[in-house]
Amino acid sequence: MLLEEQGLIDLFFTDECGFNLTPSIPYGWQPIGEQLKIRSSKTRVTNLFGLLSRNGKLKVYSTIENINSDLIIECIDEVALQISRPTVLVFDNAPWHKSEKVLSKQEEWAEKSVYLFFLPTYSPHLNLIETLWRKIKYEWLKAEDYTSAKTLRDAVFNIIRKYDDEFCINFSKNFLCDD
Repeated sequence: MLLEEQGLIDLFFTDECGFNLTPSIPYGWQPIGEQLKIRSSKTRVTNLFGLLSRNGKLKVYSTIENINSDLIIECIDEVALQISRPTVLVFDNAPWHKSEKVLSKQEEWAEKSVYLFFLPTYSPHLNLIETLWRKIKYEWLKAEDYTSAKTLRDAVFNIIRKYDDEFCINFSKNFLCDD
């Protein structure tokens, strides 16, 4: 039985995701002879750093700036203040995750019962939060959500607020079961 299932630790999968006005709409339908347009722009709307557990706990930090080591440190410091039991944060190998700044804080976080675990390189399929980002971009956001930066931001944060209620992903032991 997993330590998480026994209630001995909290386990969070972490990653970043950026949203801009370039839609990630995989397909669409339109009446014959009618052309529908979707606005497209590289205008940055928001960057998110998220922590997701198998049982639906989601914590998201937002910035308009690029995500870097300083932001990761700030977020982990905040997590360390909020935990009630040992917590493992699963990271990929992005440079800002494995920077000297971040790695130099590991001992301090371990003293507060926060531990970093790094996935093998090139293994996004092992990071459960990747599924969340994919579902937001390719399933839950609609074409009309891309009409303006404000509309997209509101739609993204609506999904985040309603995650594990209206929007959810059921993670099983070793596979994904989607409602």
